[in-house]
Amino acid sequence: MILELADIRIQPGKQAEFDEAIVRGVQTVIAKARGFRGYKVQKGMESPERYVLMIFWETLENHTVDFRQSPAFAEWRAIVGPYFAAPPHVEHFTLLSKSD
Repeated sequence: MILELADIRIQPGKQAEFDEAIVRGVQTVIAKARGFRGYKVQKGMESPERYVLMIFWETLENHTVDFRQSPAFAEWRAIVGPYFAAPPHVEHFTLLSKSD
């Protein structure tokens, strides 16, 4: 399983609107993508305009090819993109260790 981690910064004062938009976007668009296995969204406490979106994919290509190169990516960005203060920083991770 692959973890996509997106570090997102939004425009000040838009948190309530973005909270709704990111959940709606993941649940109605990304969740339908091939290889999607789940997600988590974390909100910044010290930096209220910062969000960390974690999406779990079966393979790296499920994100980078199947989703990013599909019309669904444009649909997702239309929902959340208007709130971005800057493009999100996205990286991918594999699991090294975890607790039970």
